[in-house]
Amino acid sequence: MASRIHVGTSGYRFEDWIGTVYPAGIQSRDLLSYYACLFDSVEINSTYYQVPSARMFEGMLKKVPKGFTFVVKLPKEVTHERTKLESVVAPFLDGIAPLEEAAQLGGLLAQFPYSFRAEQPSLDHLERVAEAFLTVDRPVSVEFRHAGWCEERTYKLLADLNLGFVNVDLPRLENLPGPTNVRTTPVAYYRLHGRNRENWWERTAGGDRYDYLYSELELEDWALRVEEASRTAITCYVFANNCHLGQSVVNALQLRRRLRLSSPSAPPGRTETLFEPSVDELIASMGSRVKNSRRAQAA
Repeated sequence: MASRIHVGTSGYRFEDWIGTVYPAGIQSRDLLSYYACLFDSVEINSTYYQVPSARMFEGMLKKVPKGFTFVVKLPKEVTHERTKLESVVAPFLDGIAPLEEAAQLGGLLAQFPYSFRAEQPSLDHLERVAEAFLTVDRPVSVEFRHAGWCEERTYKLLADLNLGFVNVDLPRLENLPGPTNVRTTPVAYYRLHGRNRENWWERTAGGDRYDYLYSELELEDWALRVEEASRTAITCYVFANNCHLGQSVVNALQLRRRLRLSSPSAPPGRTETLFEPSVDELIASMGSRVKNSRRAQAA
């Protein structure tokens, strides 16, 4: 049986999405329900900076349909300030409890930095992460930013720990991971960060490392990988993280169209009239607004 494929973006709440993704004048309380008209899943990245409260996710659940899933990024104390891991385990698990109770937690994401290398202390830390957060109904997927992890012994270790491997698209730069299609658990996971070589390491004034719009030809390679994985995986997640000006939304919609995914269910309080624009029309209108915003920034 083919797996369930979820396509969405890494985050949904960005100021520069107002006027490109979201209509001008939209209230902040309406952003998530609007997003849920476009996609059936989202990565929550704000939890990297601050441990979430249960109240936050209780509010979010009221704005999305029952089938909508959240993948939540683990706090920086787990991946970057690693000696502090124990201090956030209990409050983090308390915070995500509403998602688990509603059966709308898709999993957890551990994004490690470039400085996290494939050495014994790091291997030991991965074991601690699995022990602290992993359950049968709470999958954990791991993203590495250094190419030294992209080898068979890593995949075996993750499989032994029941940790997922995140396949990434990044600029083609030395020591950054290249394209892969690896699955170490029943969940296949993909994150597309863009290919902005100029700003990846040294951000210029006004620059943004995630300022990139994929061509449909570039997306096709990833669509083929997702299709291949979907033949054996239980679930596939694909999140676009090239968030500058909402370009991730344009690319995620293009992937949704390419993978022939159906429109998501209507969120609470929304009606089917919001679905009148076709995916083609949404892509064209948002793509045009992104280009206009870019021209305005350059002026």
